[in-house]
Amino acid sequence: MQKEPKNQKSRGVAATAFFSNLKPSTIILSALFVGIIAAVIVVCYVLGYMIWFTNGDVAIDLNEYQANQSQTSIIYAYDENGEKFELQRLHGDENRIYVGLDEIPDHLQKAFIALEDARFPDHKGVDWIRFVAVFVKDRLSTGGSSITQQLVKNITGDREPNFGRKFHEICNALNLEKNFDKDEILEAYLNTLYLGGGCYGVKTACEKYFGKDVSEINIAEAACIASITKAPYTYNPLINPEENRDRQVNKCLKAMLDEGYISQAEFQEAVSYKMIFTNSPEYVAKDVEKEEEKKQNEVWSFYIDFIVDTLVDEFMEKYDMSERQATQKIYYGGLQIYAALDVNAQAILEDVYTKRKTFPNEAGKDVQAQSAMTIMDYSGRVVAICGEAGKKSGNRCLNRAADSPRQPGSSIKPLSVYAPAIEEKLITWSTYVLDKAFAYNGSLWPKNYTGDKGSGRKVTVQKALARSLNTVPARIAYETLGLQKSYNYLVDKFHISTAVEKYDIAPAPLATGAMRYGITTLEMAAAYATFGNGGKYFEPYCYYKVTNSDGSIVYFDQAGITGEQVIGEDTADIMCELLQTVTTDSSGTGTPYKIGHFQTMAKTGTTSDDYDRWFVGGTPYFIAAVWYGYDLNKTVSNVSGNPAGKLFKAVMDKVHDGLPDKEFRKSNIVKEERYCLSTGKLAGKGCASATGWFSLKNMPKTCTSCYGYKSSGSTNKTDKKETTTSGLLQGIVDSIPRVTTNNN
Repeated sequence: MQKEPKNQKSRGVAATAFFSNLKPSTIILSALFVGIIAAVIVVCYVLGYMIWFTNGDVAIDLNEYQANQSQTSIIYAYDENGEKFELQRLHGDENRIYVGLDEIPDHLQKAFIALEDARFPDHKGVDWIRFVAVFVKDRLSTGGSSITQQLVKNITGDREPNFGRKFHEICNALNLEKNFDKDEILEAYLNTLYLGGGCYGVKTACEKYFGKDVSEINIAEAACIASITKAPYTYNPLINPEENRDRQVNKCLKAMLDEGYISQAEFQEAVSYKMIFTNSPEYVAKDVEKEEEKKQNEVWSFYIDFIVDTLVDEFMEKYDMSERQATQKIYYGGLQIYAALDVNAQAILEDVYTKRKTFPNEAGKDVQAQSAMTIMDYSGRVVAICGEAGKKSGNRCLNRAADSPRQPGSSIKPLSVYAPAIEEKLITWSTYVLDKAFAYNGSLWPKNYTGDKGSGRKVTVQKALARSLNTVPARIAYETLGLQKSYNYLVDKFHISTAVEKYDIAPAPLATGAMRYGITTLEMAAAYATFGNGGKYFEPYCYYKVTNSDGSIVYFDQAGITGEQVIGEDTADIMCELLQTVTTDSSGTGTPYKIGHFQTMAKTGTTSDDYDRWFVGGTPYFIAAVWYGYDLNKTVSNVSGNPAGKLFKAVMDKVHDGLPDKEFRKSNIVKEERYCLSTGKLAGKGCASATGWFSLKNMPKTCTSCYGYKSSGSTNKTDKKETTTSGLLQGIVDSIPRVTTNNN
């Protein structure tokens, strides 16, 4: 063993002896001294940074902020001649009109100061007395922010409850007070704070709650408005008048009295004043006709909603904005937005939905059926969209077309079963599959939509799809394609974002559409578009381009998008032809909903207990997806046919009115051929046959077993007779259809 060096050993002994001779009090004092030095260093650094930041360049420029807020964003559209016109000016749910401090009554200013920051006229951005008190009491979990600090939060949108955020807020507040006077700060605050009901700033709040201009507000009404700030929903006087009343009297008016902003007589008068809100029975609008016109103009179409919601998400993702910053950019950033809608199609869609055309008469019922519809072209352009039946309830309300996934029923089958199995060369148009339920989880599953468990006979893929059988796609998904691959196509190829791996990799979700959450009409239309454009997936878009006010900055641009090839051209073309048989086959479920003389591919869908009805259909011009049902699951009863199909036809017939003839594109790698009705193979000379579409990469072999088949090259009569006889016998055997997974 190597010995420890003598000098090292001596040092260790000496050190041990030194520390052992130290008194406990000495150790404690030393540690305390080191801690104090460290604390002093940290405090000095923090104070130094605060002093440097406070006296540095302007961190938040109120003039620039106000200028940005005052710019109106405009959405443009194009008419049928390609001419640009103004479609909508935005003020949206964040309804804000900037007003100068001289337009805001003094008692309204004082109401906010008394309630929110009594020492505002005196402090330099932070009320240190209040800050320390709140810190000692509850570590800043509530209150403590001055008006200047609240303005910083309103501008930055940063409200994370942590010390780092609070420190930067304080630094910004000190810097703000160093560069702007109290009036400028108070004016900005009163124009940026949120006051519930979509109102930002005191002007729009006064209009919403009292139907008055801000200059007309009295002391009682001012205290009411100021009381909303703490919790805009809880203290919204239209929703919770009692809660607002308590805070108005016992907090705001009392604080104004204590601060000397109002006299005792004014206090009593304000307490006794009868509050009349815009939803009070006594309320009378100054100009009823003008107000009704204003309300109508304020309710946008669902397409405008869709543009705003899409841009909020995209500004957040691409430019790393908070939701609040993105929303402000859209409403008040002076954007020029070039919408991709078809104005005529959107008008037709809104007319049908607003007037509930083709809907069953549900007059007198507490709950009425709802619906949603998305129309797209084959390059990702959202042509029209509607997310509610009946009169639209407001701006950026629930858009069922884009935001409410519903179980798709049989409309999922082309995406999860038929297209994947054709792409994988596991089935063709004429593949025979057994129409019969099979053992799954201890019982025979599934039932067909008619309630039976299958005919027990084999049917072609084409017939199964046209008739919307459940047994056939269930067998293909479970026994041939595989559930994982089926799910992968649905999610990775067709981009269904609402599928959940934990729940939806199972026969019922993939073969019959019983998904955990479902699919939106927006994603359904985008997925089906691949069948009409040669197998390319295009992400849906609702604008062509978004720029700043003078066009010098382009934020988003759809030009040059080529799409993603997710299935082969041959698969897409075959699926397009298969889906057309839903409207042309005598047994097809979509025959009543074909669009005039146009080729129409389609797929219907009905869920368990008849909760949801779907119709997804396309012509060479447009693809559309329609959902019909109730927001809360309820059986669709007392209807004839498919109400979603009726809506599809009502809208699309008018959309296609006057359009010239056009056919679906077709690649050169598919071919129409006759196939044997007995075997599913290509028809031989003696086969009873029908026509179908096949890929040149996956052509079935020719049937050699039906009566009348003649082997090539045989001229001997005896050979012919034997061949014919054997062909007859073999034909009897082969006429019994059998399941095949590949006809090659």
